[in-house]
Amino acid sequence: MTTSGPDGAAAVRLSFDHLPQLTLGIALFAALVFVAGLHVYVTGRARQRALMNRLAGPDPTPADPIGPILPGRGAELRTGRFDAVDRAIRTTAFGRRLRLKLAATGLNLTAGEYLSYVVGAVLLLGLAGSVVLAPFFGPVFALVALWGGNAYLNWQRTKRTERFIAQLPELARLIANGTAAGLALRTALSMAAEEMDDPARSELASVANQLAVGRSLEDALGELGERLPSRELNVLVSTLILANRAGGAIVSSLRNLTDTLEQRKETRREVRTVLAEVNATAVTVPALGLGSLLMINTMSPGALGRVTASPAGQIAMIIALSLYAVGFFVVRRFGRVEP
Repeated sequence: MTTSGPDGAAAVRLSFDHLPQLTLGIALFAALVFVAGLHVYVTGRARQRALMNRLAGPDPTPADPIGPILPGRGAELRTGRFDAVDRAIRTTAFGRRLRLKLAATGLNLTAGEYLSYVVGAVLLLGLAGSVVLAPFFGPVFALVALWGGNAYLNWQRTKRTERFIAQLPELARLIANGTAAGLALRTALSMAAEEMDDPARSELASVANQLAVGRSLEDALGELGERLPSRELNVLVSTLILANRAGGAIVSSLRNLTDTLEQRKETRREVRTVLAEVNATAVTVPALGLGSLLMINTMSPGALGRVTASPAGQIAMIIALSLYAVGFFVVRRFGRVEP
């Protein structure tokens, strides 16, 4: 059945007008699936190599005095897919900060891999914003992608810190039991590293490795507190450092601290439940704004391009986007629970 007349011609013309956007959308979706698949493949290969190395036993050649590279720790020392980029930024101040931040997140990524993924996301989203909406939105989407890469690292670091905080009561209990049995504090920390799961396992193993090569307990625990900053961990670290310096009733102090940490754990869970709606609102409102832009541009193709073609339209759009950004950060600040 064929369609003729003005309505049929308009429908055919409308379908051809939307063909580039449909093609671009399919291409972007395929690119995202490819990047996600590549990341899963690289991560799986790295985990397989790490598992094979552990099953093969220790290397007979001289090893690093700090000890084996633990899962989620020291990922910046392995060779990644973008080793040339990693070597280029490794000695810079930005590269050192990025490596420390990646180590705190527990991600199995090198600095070069992370930077390459972020640059790819910036280019991809910038192109998508320019073609799908208007050229004005290309730099806006690129900045959003750049911010999103840093926000993803902060989210991973916060999530790992939260998991570590949830393990602190059990950690304090294990250290108290070890010291009550007559073990030295360093030995009790090593025992706790063997008994607990990640992330406490890898973090405590890192502390034990530093102590094994002669670093002081205060420096090793202080670095742990800097990697995973939280009030609960600072209290535990301060208790262990004071007990190591002056002695005293460390067993009773740790057992009282265990009860306090358990109560704080329950309180944090209740507070997060209450603030769940606030955090959802912070994401929903900007998503509605983006959906409105897409709907306007779909109903009237080229409308956003015409609006942002004039300086007045660009200023109005910048003000609107700034208000959305301010609202997002303000709502997120109200709904955030400090670790």
